Amino acid sequence: MDKIIVTGGTPLHGTIPVSGSKNACLPLMTAALLTDQPLTLTNVPNLADMKTMAALLESLGAVVTREPEANRAVIRVERLRSPLAHYDIVRKMRASILVLGPMLARDGAGTVSLPGGCAIGARPVDLHLKGLEAMGAVLDLRDGYVHASVPRSLHGGRLRGVSFRFPVVSVGATENLMMAATLAKGTTRLVNAAREPEIVDLADCLTAMGAQIEGAGTSTIEIEGVDALSGTDHAVIADRIEMGSFMIAPAITGGDVTVTGGRLSLVDTLAEAMQAAGISVEETPDGVRVSRANGSIKPVSFTTEPFPGFATDLQAQMMALMTLADGVSVIDEKIFENRFMHAPELTRMGANIAVDGGRATVTGVSGLRGAPVMATDLRASISLLLAGLAAEGETSVSRVYHLDRGYERVEEKLRACGARIERVRDDE
Repeated sequence: MDKIIVTGGTPLHGTIPVSGSKNACLPLMTAALLTDQPLTLTNVPNLADMKTMAALLESLGAVVTREPEANRAVIRVERLRSPLAHYDIVRKMRASILVLGPMLARDGAGTVSLPGGCAIGARPVDLHLKGLEAMGAVLDLRDGYVHASVPRSLHGGRLRGVSFRFPVVSVGATENLMMAATLAKGTTRLVNAAREPEIVDLADCLTAMGAQIEGAGTSTIEIEGVDALSGTDHAVIADRIEMGSFMIAPAITGGDVTVTGGRLSLVDTLAEAMQAAGISVEETPDGVRVSRANGSIKPVSFTTEPFPGFATDLQAQMMALMTLADGVSVIDEKIFENRFMHAPELTRMGANIAVDGGRATVTGVSGLRGAPVMATDLRASISLLLAGLAAEGETSVSRVYHLDRGYERVEEKLRACGARIERVRDDE
């Protein structure tokens, strides 16, 4: 098992390119199940989750041609050979549930193991299931699997269009139901839908495949079902979470870095919080430039919210920055329970953090100290690296397999800006 060693104290200067969005690419890959023609995706990040999703799709009957060096993938599912998404694959990644909607839409049947992923709260899939049930699917949960089918009596085994209101905003459920609705009979109206850029990217791809979708990016999405979809070529949007993570790197170390390949509108709320902290953030023709020369970091309090609010996936990184602020910051986590597991690890590095349920109070300190720390989930892992970049001495981050699920060539990108960082084999 690998670990990453960071020797802190070096201001970062240079350019960091942003990869394609993991959170956009995963549902885009499952959209290939909706057609028997090839779906070609470009700007695909070379990450562990992409490999897991490719393996899952291949188990269902897809032919997946991955070209990691070209950040390209071609997926073709001429027929669904198996309707079973097995536990051995699904347990590795929560996004695996996204195959259920497309399988039901195309073949009227699907069996999917209840999913796994980062241990940052329950994140139940009940909204996915309630929505599909409203569209006519018959569900049977047993032995850790969701067994789903569409009765032949319902439009010949075809899902029906419905009006479905999400009681709470859910990105994954919005994606699953939107894909299912593309081949349903009639019109589906999704109310209180997620508005994230990844939703818009998926809708753009589905539209290019022949789907009829309106309202993506708003809280109400309407989908008019069609009889069939075709293949297409689609470029995955930039990863706004990777972008935001790398924006914090020059802010926490002091430095000047341009994060290229994304646009400021993807990270508006983060940029506003960073500017309130005294960090310079400006859009450039190539991306976003972030700098902090000498000034102190001001404390900023924030609450995580669905898009366009402050992203829960950037909370840990912003907390790392606030550990060095000149004052007290209060962070309210409203999306996932149990998402402050990085706080005790940051405390091992000298941070002053008090957690009470979904609220963390961060009292800034004058400096962090290098220490052995352990990544507990994907976003926690990058927060510990960021803290290590700013800390005095050496920080050893173990369990970095979490990091590999969401960040491509992270050591290489940071090292190009002057970071002293290396990956080594952990023999413990």
